[in-house]
Amino acid sequence: MTLTRSRLAEDLRRLGVREGGVVMVHTRMSALGWMVGAAEGVVRGLLEAVGPSGTVMAYASWEEHVYMDADRPEEHRAAYREEPPVFDLLISEAARDHGRVPERIRTWPGAERSHHPEASVVAIGPRARWLCDPHPDDDAYGAESPFARLVEADGQVLMLAAPLETITLLHHAEAIARVPGKRMITYRILLASGEEREYTDIETSQGAFDYARLDLSAEDFEVIGRAALDAGVGVRGTVGEGESHMFPAPELVRFGVAWMEERFG
Repeated sequence: MTLTRSRLAEDLRRLGVREGGVVMVHTRMSALGWMVGAAEGVVRGLLEAVGPSGTVMAYASWEEHVYMDADRPEEHRAAYREEPPVFDLLISEAARDHGRVPERIRTWPGAERSHHPEASVVAIGPRARWLCDPHPDDDAYGAESPFARLVEADGQVLMLAAPLETITLLHHAEAIARVPGKRMITYRILLASGEEREYTDIETSQGAFDYARLDLSAEDFEVIGRAALDAGVGVRGTVGEGESHMFPAPELVRFGVAWMEERFG
């Protein structure tokens, strides 16, 4: 299938993207079909779907971010110690693991980016700056984060042919769930100002909780996402060639918090 900007916008509206709303998007472009304009075409279709009063948001993180030295290839560690990568809000690349769309949004004229190197988000639209700033150093996914403001805005989470295991907003649910003994991690990042800053937050690479003991049938966030859909939170639909999902952000977080507190609280 060949997918154009206008066809993408039409499919997104049919799935439930609201004009004038705030939507956080995760995209797997390879599952959409042939997109005219590639990542730029996807962003243009998203902006057409939300309209001039709407805002598009994505999880960017940082391509050079690692929690600890051991996460880097052994043969390169000495070089990284000698000259560590520098997080520069204006030029540091979005993590490639999140696909091409976050980086395309980051470089879009007028785009905003939040200040956290590991958890940074990017956004385009009238509410972009409000979403992105502030972003606390010590509670990147918590009650004062851009993810909390997405919920406050009655926003939506669009899984655009993306796997449910990549629902970043469920890290916000982990952060605010009333559960003792969450896995935490502390790391240091060199900033463009020359300052080396320490950050402490929930462990997002392995999960804030011991999901392994639950013996789940799939990745933890995929299980939660499918349980939410089965409970009537969110909808399924086809966009282009890809199975996609749309979740109302407040209801998804409430469901995720309840799921986590029931099993780990």
